[in-house]
Amino acid sequence: MSREEASSGELPELVAAVDLGSNSFHLLIGRVEQTPVGPQIFPLDSLRENVRLASGLSADKRLDAASQTRAIAALSRFSERLRAVHPHHVRAVATNTFRIAKNGPDLMRSCEAALGFPIEVIAGKEEARLIYNGVAHTLAADGSRRLVVDIGGGSTEFIIGTDYTPELLESVFVGCIRFSRDYFPGGEITRSGFKEAVLEARREIQVISENYRRLGWDQAVGSSGSAKAIADILHNLGDTNHGITRAGMDRIRSQLIKDGVVNSEALPGLKADRIPVFAGGLAIMIAVFEELSIEHMQFSDGALRLGVLYDVLG
Repeated sequence: MSREEASSGELPELVAAVDLGSNSFHLLIGRVEQTPVGPQIFPLDSLRENVRLASGLSADKRLDAASQTRAIAALSRFSERLRAVHPHHVRAVATNTFRIAKNGPDLMRSCEAALGFPIEVIAGKEEARLIYNGVAHTLAADGSRRLVVDIGGGSTEFIIGTDYTPELLESVFVGCIRFSRDYFPGGEITRSGFKEAVLEARREIQVISENYRRLGWDQAVGSSGSAKAIADILHNLGDTNHGITRAGMDRIRSQLIKDGVVNSEALPGLKADRIPVFAGGLAIMIAVFEELSIEHMQFSDGALRLGVLYDVLG
């Protein structure tokens, strides 16, 4: 929001968020309305591009030409949708892959030119804060303490907070793209590969788990693509728990190992563009449940981009 609007108390009509994730790029445009409980944002337009940026990251942490081309093309399409939004009301953020790619700064210049707006590479804890902000605005402010887990393409964010206030924020370097590539190469799924993936994810999460267990939470919430895919599959398989459970994930894991690949016919509700990264995301979520002793997790469709929108609103 501009200083002039902030001082006058006027609300912008439209706000927009651009999220350059490691797996997908997202654009979200929202309409702002004043309500009895304060300003609210109602989604008006959205666009998702399956860029798979992290899949183009080499062993020496350089992005290949193909992934860079996909990124620039996606942002050019986003630019067309942003013409109706005032520049002061647009915020674009980039996450883990831009944080670690050696040629990220070079790509960033091309991305900003394609989008027509500055792009901020945010730190892991800032990403976690924005994710929590988005999720909090989709749930009732009932005073309960929530653990929010967001598995992305390159990192996973863990946040504990109450209502709209985050209390503990961490970002861990485990993501569904890298885990799918490293432990299920060529899309081949084996029992040993799954075991290794879960163990490695648990090792990474152990670094933060003690502090999270000590603080505790009343409710676990998952956000973004991996959590949504797991929850959708379990719902379509007839699971009545309305979310993600250990037993449900064990059922999916057994099916994957049996088939040897991600077979969408056996996993109803799984979208085609999620297939290449699904096994890695599932392994990470299983590790999260095991390491933090979670039995049930609900899904929220609030995520980083919604949190960015509310941040723009102030």
